Parts: sequence; C-alpha cells; structure tokens
Amino acid sequence: MGVNIPGLIGIIVFYLLILIIGFVAARKKSSKSASSNSDDLLLAGRNLGMFVASFSSAATMVGGAYVNGTAESMGRDGLVWSLAPILYNVGVAIAALIYAPKVRRARYTTIFDPMQEKYGNNMGGFLFFSELLSDLFWEAAILSALGTTLSIIMDLDTSISIIVSACVAVFYTFFGGLYSVAYTDVIQLLCIAVGLVLSIPFAIKHPSVNLERIQGNWIGELPTRQIGPYVDFLLQTTFGGIPWQAFYQRILACKSPNLARNSTLVGVAISIIMAFPPAVIGIIGAATDWNATSYPGEVPLSREDWVDILPMVLQYLCPVAISVIGIGAISAAASDREIVWVLRISIAVTGTLGAIIAITVRSVYGLFVLCGDLMYVIQFPMLTCALWVKFANTYGSIAGCIVGLFINLTGGFPTLKIPPLIKYPFYDPEIGQIFPFKTLATICCFLTIIIVSYVTHVLFTKEILPKKFDIFQCYVEKYHMTSDLVPGKIDEKNGEISVINDKKQNGSYKMSSNALTLNGNSNLHVEF
Repeated sequence: MGVNIPGLIGIIVFYLLILIIGFVAARKKSSKSASSNSDDLLLAGRNLGMFVASFSSAATMVGGAYVNGTAESMGRDGLVWSLAPILYNVGVAIAALIYAPKVRRARYTTIFDPMQEKYGNNMGGFLFFSELLSDLFWEAAILSALGTTLSIIMDLDTSISIIVSACVAVFYTFFGGLYSVAYTDVIQLLCIAVGLVLSIPFAIKHPSVNLERIQGNWIGELPTRQIGPYVDFLLQTTFGGIPWQAFYQRILACKSPNLARNSTLVGVAISIIMAFPPAVIGIIGAATDWNATSYPGEVPLSREDWVDILPMVLQYLCPVAISVIGIGAISAAASDREIVWVLRISIAVTGTLGAIIAITVRSVYGLFVLCGDLMYVIQFPMLTCALWVKFANTYGSIAGCIVGLFINLTGGFPTLKIPPLIKYPFYDPEIGQIFPFKTLATICCFLTIIIVSYVTHVLFTKEILPKKFDIFQCYVEKYHMTSDLVPGKIDEKNGEISVINDKKQNGSYKMSSNALTLNGNSNLHVEF
C-alpha cells in the first residue's frame, strides 16, 4: 500500500494547528507573568475559566487512546467489555463531587501535597512513582493509538510513527506548560468530535457494511468463570480514575472550588458523549466484510488487528475528504497526560519511556485499562486516607503499600505478558486469575493503612512507646515560620490567615482566633 497523500497533508495541517495553538498559549502565559513560576507552568496561574476548564477536563480523558481503544474493544469484544471510558468518567465525577472541592479550597499545587503532609516528604516522593508508572501506560496507550493510525494511512512503520508523535507532544508541552496543554486540549477535542461524527454516516452506508452480521452479538458475552476478573475491571476503572494528578491539575488551576467542581462535571458529560462515536465505529468495523474493501490485510481480523479498526474504517470506508478530517483529528490527538509538574526534563523522559512501552505493547485498550491499576490499588487508598483519616500516618502508609503491592504484583499482568507468582483461588490456566485479586489488594491496602496508623497513633500519643522510637517523626512537634504560603491556610474570602499562638494545650498546638491580614506577597507559613 502506498502513502495516502491527502491523509499525510491532513496530519501535517492538524499537527501545525496544535503546535501553533501551543505556542500562542505559551505567549499568553509569558504576557501575564515576567517570570515562569510554578503556578504559571503547573496551574496556569489558577486562572482557568469555565469553558477552557470544562473542555480541558474532558480532554484529559478523550484522546487517541480513548477513541481508538473504545473502537477496538467495542468491535472485538462487545459492549460488556467496553465500559472503561464510562467507568473512568464515573470515577472522575465522584472525585469532582467529593475530592475536588476539598483539595481546591486547600490551594494545593499537586495532588501529592496532602499525601506529603500526612505521610511525610519521603513517602510522598515514593508515591510519585506509582503515578508516574500509570501516566507512562496512559501515554503509551495514546502513542500506540497514534502509531496504528499513521501506519495505516502512510504505510509507515508503527515505531517511527510513535517516536515522531511523542516528539511533537513533548515539544509544545516543554515550552508551554499547562497553558499549552489546556488550550490544545480544547482544539483537539473539537477536532476529534467533528472528525468522528462526520465519518459515521459515510462509513455505515458503505456497500461492504451489513449490520445484520452483528445482530445480537454487539453486546458481548460474560462467561461465568470471568465474573471475578470482570469485578476487578469494573472497580479498577471506576475508583482508579479518582487519584489522577492530570485531573487535579485542572481542578487546582480553576478560579474557585465551585468552578472546579462544576467544570469537571461538565467535562465528564462531554467525555461520556465522546465515547459514543468511536463505539459506533467499532460496531461498523465488526459489521464490515473486509474482503469487499481495499484493505490489504488478512481476513478475518486477528485479535491484534482489531487495534487498527478505527483508522481502518476511516481509511477504507469513508470518502477521501472525510477520511482526511477524521484521520488528521485523531493523529493530532497526541496530547499527553504526562506530569507537567515535575521538571521540564522529566517531560522528555516521560515521552521517551511512553514511546518505548507503546512500541512494545500492541493493545490500546489493554494499556488504557492497565493505566488505572496502581491508581486503584495504591493511590486511591493513600489519597482517601490522607484527606479523611485524621490519624493516618507514615507507618500505616508504608505498611499499606507493602501489602497492596505484594498482592497486586504477585497476581501477574497479562497485558505486559508477566506471569503470576501466586495463583489465587479458582486460577484457570487459559484465562489466568479468576479471583478479583486487585480489589482484594485495594481493600487490604485500605485496612492496613487504617489499622497500622491507629495502632501506632495510640502507642505514641498515649506514650505506651517512648517518642524516641518514632523513627519517622510523625509525633514530633515542630513550630516555625517562613515566607512561603502553606496550601490550605489562607481564607480566600477576606484575605486573612489563621495563626498559631505560643500556648500549648494538652501537649499540642491549637489554632488561635488571631488573624493576620496578608499584604502583597507577604505570606505566612506555619508548620506544627
């Protein structure tokens, strides 16, 4: 198959559009601030309005992995196994209603701030790695989707396609920070919507498409022996969607807590709507007699071939003009969900590692689901306990991590071709683990954090154990001031900040009724 010249032109045009928007956004950032401080780079100056925040929130989910993965799973496995897009959004909605207002009112910079406050800086740094790994899988899913698209229309090696796309995504994020990501998110989301919606009427009317081929089969099947893994799948994709840094980056960049909540809920609605076009395209792909098209591959499609179903429908079932719009929009959706808040050099590293994983693992939908694994097992319990369990401490978090990771890692990862070390009850040699061990790992992580934290809290506060044995210094009183603002200490309504007096009550510092009005950049940091 030769290079699709119109498709190539469409891709170039869409890439240029994304790069231009990214640079314009970066200039917007520069014009608002002479220096590039953390709030500008990470949180767009905490100045995102309803429109940009809503679309950016939706676009953190909707991209190449979202649309390609949905089409892949829907066409191959049916609706029953294609619920990940909906369930991830359900998790985000839960986070918007329960988690988002709390963290936005506290004016955190990243979602790791409350965990560092509760568990200490070292433990907070360790928890960063599970977020990083999940982000790598997410980016790999996006780049894998993009690689399959480019390889279909340009007869180009998938690995080369992935590398080129990673370079573009890293390039504009490197210079623009969240401003670039937020504004390009909006453009990409609109492009994807227009491209996919336009393609459906043309594809479904193609002579090779006969919906009677899939009548009664599009729902999919759920064998009894797969109920356990299915429970893991449902819960992992729902609650694994709650602790994502990329989601909270948009939350913390909003002008107010109410706007953060409302814009996220609007973003969830947009994202769920955006799941329908690729699902329909997947069904069309399943209803197509590919022998009656110009598709050069083998028929029937192998399980691996289904990864390409969305670009195949656009390429072989749509007119050239519609194909260019659809393919260009999907190809431009290389928007990364990598963590902009580390250092700029980490953006390049993340892009590189994401590309390597994308080249190694072929299933877009498999990576899409896998990225929520550690978020469900580790980050979800850690964040929840940090925000709502008052006595949670470093001892509990370390123990919870050990228990949760042990149960999860020993169960194996079929998507990565990692075999299980422990065969849990009802193990099947063909389909692997049947017992919902990931949910077991999450529950055990929760219980371990709470129980170990409570026991150590009682031991040290009741002085059953001398505080010299408090090796992580969870119960050592500290009191000092700096000129840095502590997230959560400022009263946004009247610009006042509560301070701690010098009097002790029952061995601990108490908040006084005194207040200090902040002027300019004179901020107070109190740690105790």
